[in-house]
Amino acid sequence: MFQTGGLIVLCGLLAHTTAQMEVLPVPLDQNLLLAGTPPQAPHPTDLAGSLTSGLSSGLLSGGLLGTLQNLPLLDILKTGGDTSGGLLGGLLGKVTSLVPVLNNIIDLKITNPQLLELGLVQSPDGHRLYVTIPLGMVLNVNTPLVGSLLKLAVKLNITAEILAVKNEQGKIHLVLGDCTHSPGRLQISLLDGFAPLPVQSLVDSLSGILNEVLPELVQGKVCPLVNEVLSHLDVTLVHSIADMLIHGLEFVIKV
Repeated sequence: MFQTGGLIVLCGLLAHTTAQMEVLPVPLDQNLLLAGTPPQAPHPTDLAGSLTSGLSSGLLSGGLLGTLQNLPLLDILKTGGDTSGGLLGGLLGKVTSLVPVLNNIIDLKITNPQLLELGLVQSPDGHRLYVTIPLGMVLNVNTPLVGSLLKLAVKLNITAEILAVKNEQGKIHLVLGDCTHSPGRLQISLLDGFAPLPVQSLVDSLSGILNEVLPELVQGKVCPLVNEVLSHLDVTLVHSIADMLIHGLEFVIKV
């Protein structure tokens, strides 16, 4: 009797479990779900952050910091304008009167190059973007006048204009428009605080030279790299941003 009763109870439990399983929803094939779901474009509020993140990553992976650190700044300055580079040649002609200052410099190296947080604004008509690329570096100046290393902190912003265009095939892509620096916005400060008058005079003279030369030199290296990075951004991101710009829709949050 015990075995028969146990069998009856077991059959009852199996029947109850089977009934519950019949009312549960059958799980769908995840592969079918993925195949039937089109890729989702980024939400407009995410576009600005995705763009600045993509540009920052692209600039860094493209060797921006190494390019800045290896700028032959002293060699270019000491040419005194006698250089084959048309832009720099004409530019350095303005500062040849300060070349005696350079004769007191044994060495000048760039260290600790940095790409700071990018800024992004949209034009009032909504058809253009302006990306601010803030750069920082330290100039190490070795001069007998000081007797030791002079460290100068340098900050410079490059502003890149981004436009959306359609090619002959009707494909939308992003292109680089104007890419410039703001004249007179190069910031140079002495890392070691105050300096004696002769040293401060050297710093002031060197700052005058760098204001004429360094922004153009950096701009000439950074802008082509920005253009290269734009061509390698995520296709979906580019299409979404370009579509917003062509229609003049605002997606950059004003702060």
